[in-house]
Amino acid sequence: QVQLVESGGGLVQAGGSLRLSCAASGRTFSVSGMGWFRQAPGKEREFVAGISWNGGTTYYADSVKGRFTISRDNAKNTVYLQMNSLKPEDTAVYYCAADRFPRRITITRRHNDYDYWGQGTQVTVSS
Repeated sequence: QVQLVESGGGLVQAGGSLRLSCAASGRTFSVSGMGWFRQAPGKEREFVAGISWNGGTTYYADSVKGRFTISRDNAKNTVYLQMNSLKPEDTAVYYCAADRFPRRITITRRHNDYDYWGQGTQVTVSS
């Protein structure tokens, strides 16, 4: 069993920044790739960013590349998403998730490849 708890969401003006955190417990976090996804009202959940189990590989959706940065601290069992230059279209509920396959070398964007999910944190960007 894995528990993931996101925090750091909120209301911010366009052009502003937020940092999301996802604290993990239960399974060996240090061997799990991690991903951030988001879901806006009326839209499907979409991949935002992912990081490999050792932090050596990251991958971003085109829509956030150059603005968002994913990182992890295995000593704290936490993964982060730094979001800069936020846009109204970034408004969504953001979820972190753990890859079901330990030590996967690549980053998977498929939500079915993630078996544990947090409860989500709301990010609202006003124009």
